Amino acid sequence: MTKTARAHTNIALIKYWGKKDATLRIPLMSSLSMTLDAFYTDTSIEKGTDTNEFYLNDKKQSLANSQRVFNYIEKLQQRFNLDKENLVIKSTNHVPTAAGLASSSSAFAALAAAFCAYYHIDADKTLLSRLARIGSGSASRSVFGGFSIWQKGDSDETSYAYALDEHPKIDLHLLAIELNTKQKKISSTRGMKDAQSSPFFKPWLARNELELNKMISAIKDEDFTVLGELAELNANEMHAINLTAQPEFTYFEPDTIQAIKLIENLRHKGIECYYTIDAGPNIKVLCQLRNIKEIIENFESEFNNVKIVSASFGPGVTYLD
Repeated sequence: MTKTARAHTNIALIKYWGKKDATLRIPLMSSLSMTLDAFYTDTSIEKGTDTNEFYLNDKKQSLANSQRVFNYIEKLQQRFNLDKENLVIKSTNHVPTAAGLASSSSAFAALAAAFCAYYHIDADKTLLSRLARIGSGSASRSVFGGFSIWQKGDSDETSYAYALDEHPKIDLHLLAIELNTKQKKISSTRGMKDAQSSPFFKPWLARNELELNKMISAIKDEDFTVLGELAELNANEMHAINLTAQPEFTYFEPDTIQAIKLIENLRHKGIECYYTIDAGPNIKVLCQLRNIKEIIENFESEFNNVKIVSASFGPGVTYLD
């Protein structure tokens, strides 16, 4: 018996950057994201034989590379009082390498869904979001399509995502701009921890509810300008926290700054677009359909061999068998 699930990756417009509980991945702040149609993970689970096996993009992974997956599976087996058994897990990531998109969001949402299907666990989306969160915090949001909110909560039971609008009408598209393929020197886990040494971390945390509510209003009003300005501000706040940590650090590379300047220049020309940046050097451009072609042409003119993928709203978790 094989059970397969698909989940799409998401991009946070209001960022999650800090954990209250690292084991349960309970965040210090709530976050809001857009699920993307162009990037997704398919994951299947079937009964194994002598050992656990994990295949990523058709390649069998080493024990070390499989550890996070099977540690997660073991946690879920214990949670539901299931006997430990050997499994074969196959995952295919349709996410560009080094595109600056967290494939863990789609990976663990798909894995959680496939696990529940394999073991016939009747999990509603709230429970599925909680289970996905244990594997990767951002995966809690990939259970849902469109816009979703991950409420921080203060326990395993209260920290989960929910749908804000799974079928948005707003004209919003995202361009994933791959400028830099180098592996980042500071992991997101370490970055989240180190960022809390910034004197501006607590003031930023205090703004979370204000910015979240403003973003919710922009989405309900279908106000692209407010949404874009706020997403850009929130991303800059996060990276300002990193720059003022003790010791300071940054994910920016020279190409990152050049891309920011290009977006600012496009706005001066009347081409409305905004950027958001996660824990890496690559940027994502938020724009409207009518401006996609011109934005892509400008990036291709300014950067050599740049890779650009256009995305819009994607669905929540689906089951393929």
